[in-house]
Amino acid sequence: MDKDKILEIKKLFIEKKYIEIIILIENIAEKNDLTAQLFNILGASKTLKLNANKEDIISAIECFRKGYLKEKKTNQGLEALTNFISLSLNIYQYKDSLIYFEEAYSFFGYNRGLFLAMSRLYKYLNNIDKTIYFLERLVKNNDNRISTWCSYIYFNSFKKNWAQKDFLKHARILAQKLPVYPSDKLININKIKNSKMKLAFLSGDIKKKHSITYFLKTILNYVDKEKYELFFFSNSKVEEEDETTKNFKELFDVWVNISELQDISAINEIRKNKIDIIIDIMGITSSSRISLFKNRLAPTQISWLGYCNTTGLNEVDYIIADSNLINKEEEDLYSEKVIFLPNIWNCHSGFNIERKLPDINIKNHKHITFGSFNNFNKISDEVVGVWSEILKKIDKSRLLLKSSHLHDIKILKEKFKKNGVIDSVVFSERKENFEDHLNLYQKIDIALDTFPYNGVTTSFEAIWMSVPVLTLRGFNFTSRCGESINKNINMEYLIANDENDYVLKAIELSEAPDKLLKMKKKLFENAPTSPLFNSQKFSIDFFKALEKIYYNL
Repeated sequence: MDKDKILEIKKLFIEKKYIEIIILIENIAEKNDLTAQLFNILGASKTLKLNANKEDIISAIECFRKGYLKEKKTNQGLEALTNFISLSLNIYQYKDSLIYFEEAYSFFGYNRGLFLAMSRLYKYLNNIDKTIYFLERLVKNNDNRISTWCSYIYFNSFKKNWAQKDFLKHARILAQKLPVYPSDKLININKIKNSKMKLAFLSGDIKKKHSITYFLKTILNYVDKEKYELFFFSNSKVEEEDETTKNFKELFDVWVNISELQDISAINEIRKNKIDIIIDIMGITSSSRISLFKNRLAPTQISWLGYCNTTGLNEVDYIIADSNLINKEEEDLYSEKVIFLPNIWNCHSGFNIERKLPDINIKNHKHITFGSFNNFNKISDEVVGVWSEILKKIDKSRLLLKSSHLHDIKILKEKFKKNGVIDSVVFSERKENFEDHLNLYQKIDIALDTFPYNGVTTSFEAIWMSVPVLTLRGFNFTSRCGESINKNINMEYLIANDENDYVLKAIELSEAPDKLLKMKKKLFENAPTSPLFNSQKFSIDFFKALEKIYYNL
């Protein structure tokens, strides 16, 4: 293909005319004659075109494969491989990715794009050790991209080898890497208090009935509009907005989408609204915009809900927690000042379905069923070991697992197989219908919490469905969520002191069906009015805490 034609194709790509590119490339050359560069452009065009379907994705993957195989030792071939690895997860192909990676690594050595793609591959494969390995190689090779550092810190939350001081240390490093923009390019922050407090939230997750929405709704339903003007800054793409987004827009006075704005424009867009307090409900997770908070959006900035640990930013003034999560003597391990809510750090709005008192499977089916619907990335090797020990020691026991995230379960299955309990583990498919997901809790006698990264949404769901949750005592915010939840529902017995105690409590409950049924009845009767689901009480506590800060009380 001549240079003029290649320049034309590149121009079309910049103009996002993907259909024209596909037709042009496929018509003017036999695919076997294409270069790796053109295979890359063709594959990218098939994924980026409007209404790309599964067949387009499969075709694009094959384009990237051919690009790599055509030029294994060129940079364009390497780019094709990176694209192949990243995209092949969409149709659960990864064996070739592992083979191709070894080939490329032996020739190229370290490459940022390749290692980032492999970290994502191992995340999908539920291999946290390998995920962290590739992320660690990235940061040790001076990859200063914010997303890489956020991922590195976040995935270490799934392992117990980081103490809270390690999280603070690395969060501080992340804070130093965030850009600080020239003040002459930024609108001044308004420091004069408004007649009504202008309270803002920032997130990219108000869509698809995201779990965060059930917690945010609790305070929005009871806000005093005479005292507060509510703003929401959305970092979710406009085309991803749905019925959930629409419902939340009605709860805010002002809704602004900043997803397409560069940092300086986004900062100025928020600052011009003269916000008094802004609450980040993403932290370093999701489509975070942590760099915006580094440059300060409002006189007071607070971290809450989406990320249960320190941001490391001096500019984030407060983190909302409770006394079950952060001990007084540990406050210096969080860069933020701690706002201790009187009961629990968050509250769930509950579900509009009829609650029924479930029976226990051990009576009906002569065996006990444990379960966990947590993200499979939270099921560490330590968790697999403890759960396997439970299954071994309790005759005919079962473990029901389901994740809301897409994962390949082969590696997780292999771990249970090595522990000799795979026949006792049942993997349930993801439920598209949310009510079907909730009803699946009826098949569980006891929910097993993950550690050190506890479940939050799943624990609230289990308790709402009258299923007790067995958790393990932790060492920081992230690993103590289960403690706070159980203490606030008066289920301290279900907080194990260590892994041995965790196993013993599971065994004790399996041998005491009457005690277990009594627990379920207690949850059924008390959960809706407990601090876990009492939205009105939580809302009062929440806004009192904000007013104490705002009015310097």
